[in-house]
Amino acid sequence: MLAVVGCLTLALPAAVAEPSGTDWATAASIDDVTGRKIDELLAVRAGSGGQRKADLVELLSRQFLGTPYGANMLVGSATQPEQLVIDFRRVDCFTYLDYVAALSESADRAQFVRNLIRTRYVDGRVDFLQRRHFFTDWANTSPISARDVTAAVSPRAVTVTKDLNAKGDGGNYLPGLPVVQRGITYIPSGYVDEAVIGRLRNGDYVAAYADLPGLDVTHVGIFATTPSGPVFRNASSLTANNKVVDSPFRDYVRTVPGIVVLRTE
Repeated sequence: MLAVVGCLTLALPAAVAEPSGTDWATAASIDDVTGRKIDELLAVRAGSGGQRKADLVELLSRQFLGTPYGANMLVGSATQPEQLVIDFRRVDCFTYLDYVAALSESADRAQFVRNLIRTRYVDGRVDFLQRRHFFTDWANTSPISARDVTAAVSPRAVTVTKDLNAKGDGGNYLPGLPVVQRGITYIPSGYVDEAVIGRLRNGDYVAAYADLPGLDVTHVGIFATTPSGPVFRNASSLTANNKVVDSPFRDYVRTVPGIVVLRTE
């Protein structure tokens, strides 16, 4: 996914470049801390009692609370070979969602690696040009990871046609990546009222709409209901946080132009 305001994606010493025909399920390099955490989370999933995927997303995302934030985690560009990064020691907002989504569908480490690749890359190919650089790619590229339910959540939703990756000054955010025209549907923050919040579900992927040319969103996280009220669970780069936190949902929404909502079943 695209590195955007407040949430850039990832770079890791334990990553490996892709040789032709690599079986990433067995070849992926995983550090000991990450390996132990993967096993712990897979055990949590196994003991969840057959919850639906969205509830697994909420459950597993909760286990990351307190994980340190790390910017610019992913490695690869149009001129640098893409690396498969698997690092639970630090996460940014996009890799956090990648990991949670892949874990929610996995029973063992090998399956997790395969599902992570399917989540992060179009058609499961570890390549910079195949990486899902934009949040809405999850609902618009193969394999589909979630449905865009923004318009169903609010009758006040607005659709804006954007040229993703095209800057307002004529340049590109990511050189070498094609410009893609896409309709982005969002709910203006002023219309995110109690009725809208009531239509959100545990495990919904929620993002802050970008009012900049060429971007769909600027930050992503997970909606969850807690004893303290609804929260925006996210890998926060704010100095006061610098880790995965639960931000009060209503407070967070007031700070952004609007929200985009994707849903898994």
